[in-house]
Amino acid sequence: MSVSRSALGMTLMVALVVLCLPAAAEVSLPSVIGSNMVLQRDMRCPIWGKATPGEIVRVTIDDQVKTTMASPAGRWMVRLDRLPAGGPHTLVVSGHNRITLTNVMVGEVWVCSGQSNMQMSVAGVRDADIEIANANYPDIRLLTVPCVTADKPQDDFQGSWTSCSPQTVPGFSAVGYFFGRKLHQELKVPVGLINTSWGGTPAESWTSRPSLEKHDVLTPILDRWDKIVADYPTAIATYNNETVPAWEREAAKARAEGKEAPPKPGPPAGPDHPWRPASLYNAMIHPLVPFGIRGAIWYQGESNADRAYQYRTLFPTMIKDWREAWGQGDFAFLFVQLANFLPEKPEPGDSAWAELREAQLMTLKLKHTGMATIIDIGEAADIHPKNKQDVGIRLALWPLAHCFGRDIECSGPLYRSMSRKGNAIHVRFDHVGKGLVAKGSPDLVGFAIAGADRRFVWADAVIDGDEVVVSSRFIDKPVAVRYAWADNPRCNLFNLDGLPASPFRTDDWPMVTANAR
Repeated sequence: MSVSRSALGMTLMVALVVLCLPAAAEVSLPSVIGSNMVLQRDMRCPIWGKATPGEIVRVTIDDQVKTTMASPAGRWMVRLDRLPAGGPHTLVVSGHNRITLTNVMVGEVWVCSGQSNMQMSVAGVRDADIEIANANYPDIRLLTVPCVTADKPQDDFQGSWTSCSPQTVPGFSAVGYFFGRKLHQELKVPVGLINTSWGGTPAESWTSRPSLEKHDVLTPILDRWDKIVADYPTAIATYNNETVPAWEREAAKARAEGKEAPPKPGPPAGPDHPWRPASLYNAMIHPLVPFGIRGAIWYQGESNADRAYQYRTLFPTMIKDWREAWGQGDFAFLFVQLANFLPEKPEPGDSAWAELREAQLMTLKLKHTGMATIIDIGEAADIHPKNKQDVGIRLALWPLAHCFGRDIECSGPLYRSMSRKGNAIHVRFDHVGKGLVAKGSPDLVGFAIAGADRRFVWADAVIDGDEVVVSSRFIDKPVAVRYAWADNPRCNLFNLDGLPASPFRTDDWPMVTANAR
C-alpha cells in the first residue's frame, strides 16, 4: 500500500502539534487558600491559582459560581461576591480536577509580621500555661508562614490553616493571638491570623527591592548587600579552606592541653541571609498577595535602632510597598512602638532606641496607621518582654475604634504642640482621652528640659488640665522639652483610659543616628 508524500507530511504535522501541546495540569491553589481559612468579610475576595493554559476554572461557594479561563501563563483568578461574617462554608474549585475546601469561615483577616517580638510564641509569654489551656477558640484560625528567604518573589509557601486550640496555639505568635482574640471577643466574628515573622530581621528584608531603589537614603543598604553577595563565593571558600581548618587546629591544641576549645567561627553572610534586602518580602510576603485582608500588625525595629534616622524613610516605604502590592488601598497598618529596654541612665542623654521610637511615631502621618505604645511594660534585662497580652490588646484598640466604630480611646497621649510662657514650656497632646494622669506616683517623671545650649536637665512637670507644664530652676529660658527620651526611661504620663504617653521631643536637633546607613 503506498502513501502519498502530501498525506505523509500531513500526518507528521498533526503528530508534531499533538506532541507540542502541554499535558493537562491539575488546577492548584496556593497554601494561603485552603480548608479552615478565613475570608475577609464584606470584600470581593480573590481566589486564584494555576491550571493548564486555556483551562476553564469554576469556583463555587454557597450559591455563588464564578468562572474564568487560565491565562497563557497558566494563571487564573476570580473574585467572590461580598460575604457576611459567618460559616462554615464549603468552597469548590474545579477544572480538569476538583478541589474541595471545607470549614471555611468569613470574618476578619490580619497579617502579623515583624521580628522576634512578633515571632515570640504563646508558649513563651507570661502565664503561658493558663493561656494555652484556655485557647479554645475554634473560630480563630491560624496560619504560619515558614522562615525562608528568596532572591525573587515567590508564588507559594508550605503551610496550612488550623483552628485555634490548646494543641495549635503554643507555637503561634503571641502578639498575633492576643490581638486576634481581643477582636474575636469584641466583634463576635471569625478571625484569621497569618503569622509571617522572623526574629532579628530588619525592615529592609520585608520590603521589595523596587521600593527600596526609589530612595537615595536606602540605596546604601542595597549597595552593601550587593557587595556581600558578589563577594560570597570568595568569602565562603576562604571560610571553608582557611578559617575552619585553622579553628580545627586551635581546637585540637586546646583540647590536648586540657583547655576549652574556642567557639567555631560562623560562616560569612551570603545570598540566603535573612538580612538581605527584599529576601523576606519575596519569600514570606509576596506569596500572601492578594489574599483579602483587613490589615496588618507589625512589631519590629530593634534591628534598625542603630539606623533610626534612616527608618524614618524605610518604615513608611515598607508600608506603602505592601499596600501597593495588595491593591486594596490604604488598609489598616498597626505597629508596636519599641518597649523600654537596657539599664536606666541617671541623666538625660542621647538614645538610638528613643530615635527609633520617634521614627515610628512619625509614621503615624500615613493614613490608616495606628501605634501601640508599650514604654511601660518592657524589661531592662530582656529584649523580649513576657507581657504580650497588653501588647495585643493595645493594638486591637485602633481597629475597634476606627474600623468598627467603637467609642473608645485607642492611644495614649501623643505630643501635638508646645509654647513657652515665662520660664516654663506648656506641652499639649492629642489622645488625652478622659484626662491626663501621673500613674503610680503623685509626681510626673521622665521630663527633661533644655535652654539654647541644648544641655538637658531633669525637669519639674505638672499636669494642668490637658497640658503638662515643664520647668526647671536651672533653666531661665527653656527652648525644648523631651519626655521618656532614653533606652529605658522612668516615665509615668498616662491618660485615664490606662494608656501611656509616647516618648517625644519638641526639638529638631541633630540625631546620633543621622549619618548611619
